Amino acid sequence: MKKKILATVMATLVVAAAFTGCSSKKSDSGDTIKIGGIGPLTGKASTYGQSVKEGAELYQDEINNAGGINGKKVQFVFEDDEADPNKAIQAFNKLVDDEGVTAILGAVTSGASKAVGPLATSKSIPMITPSSTEPNITKDGGDFVFRGCFIDSYQGKILAKYTTDSLKKKKAAVLYNVASDYSKGIADAYKAELEKNGGTVAEFLTYNDSDKDFNAQLTKIKASNPDVLVLPDYYNVVGLIAKQAKDMGINAQLLGGDGWESQDLTKIGGTAVNGALYLNHYYTQDTDKNVSDFVSAYKKKFSKDPDAFAALAYDSAKILVKAIEAAKSTDGDKIREQLLKTDLQVVTGKVTFDADRTAVKGAVIIKVDGDKKTLVDKVQP
Repeated sequence: MKKKILATVMATLVVAAAFTGCSSKKSDSGDTIKIGGIGPLTGKASTYGQSVKEGAELYQDEINNAGGINGKKVQFVFEDDEADPNKAIQAFNKLVDDEGVTAILGAVTSGASKAVGPLATSKSIPMITPSSTEPNITKDGGDFVFRGCFIDSYQGKILAKYTTDSLKKKKAAVLYNVASDYSKGIADAYKAELEKNGGTVAEFLTYNDSDKDFNAQLTKIKASNPDVLVLPDYYNVVGLIAKQAKDMGINAQLLGGDGWESQDLTKIGGTAVNGALYLNHYYTQDTDKNVSDFVSAYKKKFSKDPDAFAALAYDSAKILVKAIEAAKSTDGDKIREQLLKTDLQVVTGKVTFDADRTAVKGAVIIKVDGDKKTLVDKVQP
């Protein structure tokens, strides 16, 4: 009986060990280091996810052509989260448990990154989101969560300062998505900064995530006759609002954040977005060599101009790879130590990390002119 019990226990231990070995298998056990990617490859935010994937793939080609990381090839393995927090968690678990990734590039949207961050820290998996701008992502996510872009409140402050200092305007209206942390974050910061600078927010109005008709809010805005109309949301919603505002006869200067960055903005908004200004991470026609080399390589590979999400992904991929290279290890703690030391000149500017592990960098102001975009100004933190 004792022999049977002992045999059973030993068999159980062997099975458990086998499963443990599978779940903890490192991605650098062979000739490849795997880095996970999480983003919306399908769904309403798919243009963002596809751009991030393409930016990472471009850097993957570049680093592998240069010999990889310490002689090992780099492979970015992407999972689709459809910009859904629950699906982002599923993607994270699959990448870590099944693929054995060393680090995570992503998630792309703020809600997804907020969901995944604490998991990354709990498993000591370094994670850098290239584009999630909600302010508390790195704080709530923990010590292993980094951010390759600036935050919502930074955008709001810069836009307010640009309103008063460059546009010489004082009276604004703000229309934002109450269900979006991103939209609300920019709106709140803009209002606070504009009023601090002596400006007035004549209307501070909201809408819901699924709204398509904004006439009630725009009627109030038209009556207040603002100089500037701030729309801190994503391109698909901004395009609809802009068209309705134009149809109503609102002539205020349209102003927005990096969520406007998409080739689909003018497809949706048409001529209503002509002359609109938005803050972004970089400009494709910048003469800086880092920018021109990146744009040239991207266009050669994908036959189109790279948007800001592609550039941020390329930069964040580079930051991760350089940290792994410097660590000479795929150990999460060692990679994290090197990430904290980041001081790189990349496509979107010179990047270091602040105390909350958010990138410190500049921004640009871009004007929409049909299918073309023009650099209006550069701003520094």
